[in-house]
Amino acid sequence: MSSLKAPKVILPGATIGMVGGGQLGRMFSMAAASMGYEVVVFCESSDEPAAQVAHRSVIGKLGDASAVDTFARQCDVITLEFENIPAETIARCGQYAPTYPSASVLATAQDRLREKTTFRDAGLPVTPMAAVNDLDTLRAASESLGWPMIVKTARSGYDGKGQVRVESIADAERVPWKDCDAWIAERCIEFDLEVSVVVARTVEGKQVAFPAFENSHRNHILDVTVTPASIPEGVADEAVRIAFAASEVIDVVGLLCVEFFVRGDQVMINEVAPRPHNSGHLSIEACVTSQFEQHVRAICNLPLGSTALRSGAAAMANLLGDLWAEDGTPPKWERVFHDPSISLHLYGKRSAKRGRKMGHLTATGTSVDSVRRAVLESRDRLQQP
Repeated sequence: MSSLKAPKVILPGATIGMVGGGQLGRMFSMAAASMGYEVVVFCESSDEPAAQVAHRSVIGKLGDASAVDTFARQCDVITLEFENIPAETIARCGQYAPTYPSASVLATAQDRLREKTTFRDAGLPVTPMAAVNDLDTLRAASESLGWPMIVKTARSGYDGKGQVRVESIADAERVPWKDCDAWIAERCIEFDLEVSVVVARTVEGKQVAFPAFENSHRNHILDVTVTPASIPEGVADEAVRIAFAASEVIDVVGLLCVEFFVRGDQVMINEVAPRPHNSGHLSIEACVTSQFEQHVRAICNLPLGSTALRSGAAAMANLLGDLWAEDGTPPKWERVFHDPSISLHLYGKRSAKRGRKMGHLTATGTSVDSVRRAVLESRDRLQQP
């Protein structure tokens, strides 16, 4: 009989720590509370979305060791809602409670070049790329990648920030090389569509995946997600297989969202996020187990829930700050409730800014076309005179 102890199961009644006070932390906190857990949030303001709904909050900067200690000593397990957290903060949290994802997972997810190289070296399909840091290295990269290329900061970019499409070496003058000391150049992929697969993985390595989500973007920000994705079953199965392999390669505990480019029957990894993901928000209404409940189950080493769809199809549309009037007047929310198929989620953010994610709409129904139309028409009504 093995002398190794089984990983601890953390049961309801325990306290979960959440590093980060945004909307992902908010929806996680609500799911955890419904399961009987207490949640303490570590964030910079008591008015952040997660702090509004959590049992307790600890206010401080990520680099404030005293505040981190005050937070972490209250927790039975700790997780987070964004990747760009100093390794020292995660290491300090880990002195008090199991912390997922680990510092090594974050180190990979925080660096696009390390992320892509790790998966490529493991034999997983990734978009062709090369490390660059100036015009000379970009010119050398063009010999294998060709033109055009997308040049991205190796760290910290999201929602299209920190990246430039470069058509030629002359066009590369637009890249703000001095803003960052590490860049990655990626071949521009002519793809049919983009899908994401959200995987949950426990401490013991048990995994389940949500159905593939099909994503549409506007100005580099996720606009609409639908499921089932319009890809053959075999392609969806391959995406899930690769997502499972990716989570094993970097040893994720919790959730991992893997974003794919799909071209014909080929899928390749674009990027990953070791946390709940915007494209998975529709799982709250669409699936037997939401991505947020699944996150709780995974980090607490509980049996993972069913990811089956409750109905034939679902769609989600993001609500950005662009919907608010310039004087801050909110959209006409009463119009949402006229359609009984629509669910409204608002994140509690006090000020609306262009491009800022303020909430989302979800619809469930019998077909992808009908639910996509429902969320888009409902969102359009919010701004009609």
